[in-house]
Amino acid sequence: MITVITGGSGSGKSEYAESVLLATKVKYQYYLATMEVFGEEDQKKVDRHKKLRAGKGFAAIERPRDLAGVDFQSPWEETAVLVECIANLTANEFFAYGRAATREEEMLLEAKIVHGVGVLASQAKDLILVTNEVFSDGEEYSQETTEYMRMLGRMNQKLFAMADRVVEVVCGIPVVLKGERV
Repeated sequence: MITVITGGSGSGKSEYAESVLLATKVKYQYYLATMEVFGEEDQKKVDRHKKLRAGKGFAAIERPRDLAGVDFQSPWEETAVLVECIANLTANEFFAYGRAATREEEMLLEAKIVHGVGVLASQAKDLILVTNEVFSDGEEYSQETTEYMRMLGRMNQKLFAMADRVVEVVCGIPVVLKGERV
């Protein structure tokens, strides 16, 4: 089962996603962290997330790119995976060469990410994907950031279509948009 969890910054989506992972009660639970650290502020975020997930019993794997390269080697029916988060992964891929991706590269990167999600889904009974709602603040951004946001929007649409369940977390309250409640 693929579950996609979305929400704004500080909405509680990460905490909710971890609760979904823990509720799977399978033997092998993995947390794929996609944050690529570029400075002190990023490191503080990573340290905070590590502290929050400490002692919860799942194995953490740092994977800022290339989801298809992960091989868990655990039985499918006993495996659950949480990917935190698709927005970071998309940004990592989009800006991988120190510049924004071209339109042609975006299409290839979108296919690469979708393929990676498919590879993970083939290895795990439950796949939980966290993404961000970054489109509602009304701010104007640079062209590069706007192109990244458009790519993330397309990624979210593709992942929502693939998902068995889509949940938006609003002020800590999970709202099921597709599928059944956990």
